[in-house]
Amino acid sequence: MSDFYQNGVITNFHNLNQRSLEDLERELVRCARRRPMGLILPSLYSELEGPALSHIVDELARVPYLNEIIIGLDRADRDQFLRAREFFSRLPQHHRILWNDGPRLRALDAELQTEDLAPSEPGKGRNVWYCGGYAQISRRTEAVALHDCDIVTYDRGLLAWLIYPVANPQFNYEFCKGYYPRIADGKLNGRVARLMVTPMLRALKKIYGNLPYLEYLDSYRYPLSGEFSMRTDLLESIRIPSDWGLEIGVLSEVHRNYSTKRLCQVDIADAYDHKHQPMSEDDQGGGLNRMSLDIAKALYRKLATLGVQINAEDFRTIKATYYRIALDLIEAYYNDALMNGLKLDRHSEEQAVELFADNLMVAGRAFLEHPRDKPFIPSWNRVQAAFPDLLDRLHEAVELDNAGDV
Repeated sequence: MSDFYQNGVITNFHNLNQRSLEDLERELVRCARRRPMGLILPSLYSELEGPALSHIVDELARVPYLNEIIIGLDRADRDQFLRAREFFSRLPQHHRILWNDGPRLRALDAELQTEDLAPSEPGKGRNVWYCGGYAQISRRTEAVALHDCDIVTYDRGLLAWLIYPVANPQFNYEFCKGYYPRIADGKLNGRVARLMVTPMLRALKKIYGNLPYLEYLDSYRYPLSGEFSMRTDLLESIRIPSDWGLEIGVLSEVHRNYSTKRLCQVDIADAYDHKHQPMSEDDQGGGLNRMSLDIAKALYRKLATLGVQINAEDFRTIKATYYRIALDLIEAYYNDALMNGLKLDRHSEEQAVELFADNLMVAGRAFLEHPRDKPFIPSWNRVQAAFPDLLDRLHEAVELDNAGDV
């Protein structure tokens, strides 16, 4: 059972396990009459063959309040796209698949590249960006949620809790972030959030002061969760990062555009498990190694936009301060795990901290050497200024793909 404290600068909604899912869904059905709801599912084709997605689709088929489901499909050839259409056909809700590797969407992407407006690299950020564009032009929703397709512990209650704060017409929230405990197989998970993001934010606060932005990020219980919801019109103005800094980047964008009174987080699951990324110690281009680098660079870039002056010597201080805080947190996590009968390998935890500490320096050098890096995909407002009819053509391309003309 969750606690009930409000101890950050954003509203925190708790699941106190007192309300049935059936009652919550009945209210969401009523809310949907005034504020139609949708869901975005960014998916790799390989996830259609994994253990989680088929169960997720079965659960979603029982959701009574969704007006639209938008599936972004990556890494799929023509035959795989056709199989995906069949796979998702059991959804009773209106649904569309964005075949991101299909010729129609690739043609639109090439057109955007002529004006340097296309996503710079493939991945979840690009997938979500195109799905967000389609959600705007389909005009079927006023509130939309997003969650991953590899959640092996999924049940439809997760979606109900996630979307409720932005779907209830009596609330004025524009954005909601989901959080949950990362516990599976009798051990604590969520290493990047626990061992990298939290101690890094606390180190930055100690060095640069309690900046409102840092206090804001530190208010999120799980800032790296892949589950969030928002008003659909928010998708027009935010810039989505194309790298592994997606979650931190989205939080930064909504903080830039909205008062913290319009932002919230919600407890969406008692148990959550999904595909785990390897540490990839010897490969800075993969796994948690790459993720930690992209997150650190995202935070350095954001601090620079806030007027914080960061020089080469600062990174040594950041590393040393982070390292001490992270080691202290390992002690706290170990004791917490022990008290709850969970396993925690202190050796591998300290190895992770050592890697993340080194990456704070690597990310710092990259930040100083490439100050013009633009990891953000342009907002849809800017794209429409350059190509006023592009969203209409995106809608037409998706409709043709889903109608069978491929």
